[in-house]
Amino acid sequence: MGSLGSKATDVIGTLIFSNCRAIKTNQDLLPSTPISQLFLNDFWGTPLTHSGSHKSYRPLCVLSFRLNYALSGFDPWSYHFTNVLLHTAATALFTALASSVFCYSSLPTLVAGLLFAVHPVHTEAVAGVVGRADVMASVLFLLSLLSYIRYCKYRDKRLFLYLCLVFAAGSMLTKEHGVTVLMVCAVYDLFVVHRLHPKDFLVILNQKKYGALREGLLHLGVTAVALLLGRFHLMGSKTPDFAPADNPASDNSSLMTRTLTFLYLPAFNFWLLLCPRWLSFDWSMEAIPLVSTPWDFRNAFSICLYVTLLHFLAQVSKSLASQKSSAQAGSHGSCDCSSTCCTWNHRLQLSGKQYRSSSYKNYPCTTTTPAPANNTGNNNSKLDSYYFGGLHSSMDAGIIAGALLALPFLPATNLFFYVGFVVAERVLYIPSMGFCLLIALGFDQLYRRQELVVIKRLMLGVLLALLVTMSVRTVRRNRDWWNEENLYRSGIPINPPKAYGNLANILSSQGKKAEAEWAYKKALAYRSNMADVHYNLGILQQEQARYEEALLSYKLAIQFRPRLAMAHLNLGLVLGILGRKDEAADVYRHCAELDSSGLKDPKMHETTKISALFNLGRLYADDGSYKQAIQVYQEAVAKMPHHYQPQSLYNMMGEAFFKLKEFEEAERWYQQALRAKADHIPAHLTYAKLLSKWGRQREAEQWFLKAKVIAPNDSSVYQHYGQFLSENERHSEAANVYLRAAELAPEEYEIIFNAANALRQAGRNGDAEHYYQIAVKLRPKEVGSHMNLGAMLHVNGKLQEAELAYLEALRLKPGDHMTQNNLQKLRVLLNKSSDKKDSRRR
Repeated sequence: MGSLGSKATDVIGTLIFSNCRAIKTNQDLLPSTPISQLFLNDFWGTPLTHSGSHKSYRPLCVLSFRLNYALSGFDPWSYHFTNVLLHTAATALFTALASSVFCYSSLPTLVAGLLFAVHPVHTEAVAGVVGRADVMASVLFLLSLLSYIRYCKYRDKRLFLYLCLVFAAGSMLTKEHGVTVLMVCAVYDLFVVHRLHPKDFLVILNQKKYGALREGLLHLGVTAVALLLGRFHLMGSKTPDFAPADNPASDNSSLMTRTLTFLYLPAFNFWLLLCPRWLSFDWSMEAIPLVSTPWDFRNAFSICLYVTLLHFLAQVSKSLASQKSSAQAGSHGSCDCSSTCCTWNHRLQLSGKQYRSSSYKNYPCTTTTPAPANNTGNNNSKLDSYYFGGLHSSMDAGIIAGALLALPFLPATNLFFYVGFVVAERVLYIPSMGFCLLIALGFDQLYRRQELVVIKRLMLGVLLALLVTMSVRTVRRNRDWWNEENLYRSGIPINPPKAYGNLANILSSQGKKAEAEWAYKKALAYRSNMADVHYNLGILQQEQARYEEALLSYKLAIQFRPRLAMAHLNLGLVLGILGRKDEAADVYRHCAELDSSGLKDPKMHETTKISALFNLGRLYADDGSYKQAIQVYQEAVAKMPHHYQPQSLYNMMGEAFFKLKEFEEAERWYQQALRAKADHIPAHLTYAKLLSKWGRQREAEQWFLKAKVIAPNDSSVYQHYGQFLSENERHSEAANVYLRAAELAPEEYEIIFNAANALRQAGRNGDAEHYYQIAVKLRPKEVGSHMNLGAMLHVNGKLQEAELAYLEALRLKPGDHMTQNNLQKLRVLLNKSSDKKDSRRR
């Protein structure tokens, strides 16, 4: 009966968990978890207030995963299909925004929309399922911004303002940086609609004409503060802790190194947008070496970025100041600067050389502003200056593009708090909108200024080549994301230790053990202190029964990460296999007492600690110390977290009481196991055995039959049911049941051997002989197989073959009394047979 419990424990001890904790091991996806729990846990299903929480609060994204799970379980198709739909929606909304930014001009709108649709840097967010957070947040981000733009056009329709705030909250609840849309809205209202210079911000407070602006900014500000304070409160008023390898610069003691590296990383991210040649699933560790001195050539890229940024801000400031001067210097008829100022709220259409506008009076007050609506003069030249290359129209588009590029990226800069990554391509999904607008704006400006048709066609050809190149790169990058092996192989040039370590896990799961071991060692050659790689290498060595090597690997894993509970658990398992039970007990006890504060996956850690107690109790039970085992099991029950699956623990508790012949207590725990998991096969079988032992044969058989219905292809069910039938002398039925078990597990020695015994008891000697032959092949050094095969051959009259089987049994176990007796009887028959043959010859 002990084998039933141990089988489940071995799985607990050696399982290699997927990297995709947000889905595969996230209990919040399961229907059994209350919906309310999604709003208390982080993205990985860990309570936000726990010290080990990642603090990534994305309940709406997790809710979408839960809907996918309800639709297709863990089958990935629905998850990926949803991501593609969201990217399509984001592209459509962004194109609508670009159309507004460029006054419905088709060329820049098309450039921005197509570039966004095919940009390779988006591959991780769309193809990687957990990138859902970024894509879904961007959809809500765009809905929020477009709603605010509508609010600015129709100030009396506050519904658009409230929609903006709701969408902003939804974007933040999908991915943290979604809250920055409120900042983008504020920039739009201040610098594009009202064209205020930063020096004039104080006038907003007391001038009546800025009442609409005050209303918008007040709502944006209050919402932002409320969302941020609520977010901080849910986090337990603590920022997350990350491993040094996740963000090496944050852990560096040198202020210069931290500063120079953090200044360089935005430039590196911008380069990924500009030239996405090298992309990787992971940029942690030393994928981007730290910038430690001012003489590092990479500082030149940082300087270029920030000089360009300062130049852009200076141009914006100059533009806004010039507008103010122009407005103060001259009169513009009926143009009212307190009205909504915008460059794209009213559609301009070009037809030949004629322009149409619903009204001119809402254009911003600038030196190139068209005359008022009651002016009957010809304004085409001014409109042409305004739209085609006019300073303020291009600057307005530049302001929006710059805000979209910079503001959503701010949380990833380490400016306010350290983040848990160096570079993450998915984080660029929203900032890339600003990048695409800038590229489209620049192309449009250059194209409009060209007069030669040849040059224009050449520019369009270059644009087409760029889009095709980007598309091809995206297709190739999607192939990398087609499966995990391709993904990790593609990351080797960028981050070899992480890529080789993950690749080894995949190769191991595919049964390519030699290649997997090579990849693990390659990873360790690049970075020898990777505890996870040492641990997984130990798993591989343990599976191959290379126990001494596995011990060394587990000890190294613990050395580099002392609180790696799974390494402790497996170290205990290997020590137990090697018979070093006292050492194993000490390791299990130490594992059960490990601290879980600050760990990335506290749920897994707590589960492993209970598994350590489970294995400690089993260790005592295997030695016959059932009372001591029960004490440990009870400790595990008292300490187990709510997410722990307790059925195996309850089942082992029942077995311990069964061994002590405390049948009523054993029955209680077996029933507890079945309540915890109604289809738990080991509990069905052990409970049935208890009932059989207790003399309740009819009930026992019912539980065996229930197990058959639940697991019709589980050989252990037929094995134990066959044993029950044999004990009740129902040998013919037992033989048939054992034959079914043998069909399901033709390589299992115990099943084959027991099937042969059952067939012999049922009088099916020919079949029994056949299965004893198979048992001998499975375990050629097992004495019992040869001895029973000899007996069966003896009964079947195959005396010469029987003698050989007996002699092999005696060779393996000299002096075995039963074999010697059988051999003696056989030789008597052989002598008689020989005498008869001799007499016939005479």
